[in-house]
Amino acid sequence: MKDSLKTGLRHTARLEVTRERTIDFMGEQARVYATPMLVRDVEVACRELLMPHLDAGEDSVGTRIELDHTGATLLGMAVSIEVELVALEGRAARFQVTASDSVEPICRANHHRFIVDVAKTAQRLAAKAAKATQTEAA
Repeated sequence: MKDSLKTGLRHTARLEVTRERTIDFMGEQARVYATPMLVRDVEVACRELLMPHLDAGEDSVGTRIELDHTGATLLGMAVSIEVELVALEGRAARFQVTASDSVEPICRANHHRFIVDVAKTAQRLAAKAAKATQTEAA
């Protein structure tokens, strides 16, 4: 991690609610921003804040999210996701998040991410895959 990674950093992600980001189970007239896609977009926005402040070979993974999806956003509407790094304890980062469309606030969230060494994570995952293969073969 670089010295520039400090609490108080902010980032705003802007996106359009595309068809792929909407629910489809209530018909075409009710295509609105799907909560699972909002969760994904919150995670991406928080990662985008972190990346310029991480060293080569580092990345982050989500470890917790608490999200209230408070407003329906229609297909084609613009969304702004505002994230703030509010806590940093070692490699653990915590964010407060708000999101809104052009009409109203649509989300409040707290998100936790953990900064990882990509190579070490790949090794750990390979070891787990090998163990899973052994367990399934038994």
